[in-house]
Amino acid sequence: MMLYLEIILLAVIAGVLAVRLYSVLGKRTGHEQQVAKPAEERLGMGAPPRQTPEVQPEPSSLADSIIEPPARAGVRAVVAAEPGFDVARFLDGAREAYRMVLEAYWKGDAKELGWLVSDDVGSSFAAAIAEREAAGHRLDNRLIAIERATIANAVVEGRIARITVRFDADIAAVTRDAEDHVVAGSMTDAVQTHDMWTFERTLRAADPNWTLVDTDEAA
Repeated sequence: MMLYLEIILLAVIAGVLAVRLYSVLGKRTGHEQQVAKPAEERLGMGAPPRQTPEVQPEPSSLADSIIEPPARAGVRAVVAAEPGFDVARFLDGAREAYRMVLEAYWKGDAKELGWLVSDDVGSSFAAAIAEREAAGHRLDNRLIAIERATIANAVVEGRIARITVRFDADIAAVTRDAEDHVVAGSMTDAVQTHDMWTFERTLRAADPNWTLVDTDEAA
């Protein structure tokens, strides 16, 4: 009889311990290892399409100051084709590209220019660099300031967008010979320059970068 009572008592104790153990192990404590998700979910491939961000209209005063009247219809076409397009951010990038391209050209760095500009523009820069080096000259130029950058023209053709930016800048330009003598220019007198640069990009492409496809002087 005592043996049966001991067996029953042990069974009850085991049952209580099992319930308590489950009450602990069955709860999430926040330290559990997460089940690995498929690669397509981690990369967003299996996720639902992202909502297109609502485009906030540019204040009219800002738009008037950075988009010239002939370009406004074209800019609207770019925004319609790619709602995430931000005019102010584009111009910030264009200013940086202007500085980088000029400095690479002045240094004669064709490799740096290669990933900033189109093949045609790169060939033109390379020819000018070669001509300068053949003459034994080098440029000692400095971009003092970009006084103004505005969108002068914008077009969309299929999925290709082209935006022309007018840059008004002050540049100190000096040409030196092989013996470091000044051949032309002055570092104390900045030259006002007015350039028209056209940038191109395939809309809705994975690559967010714009490529410089044309350079010209402003009229």
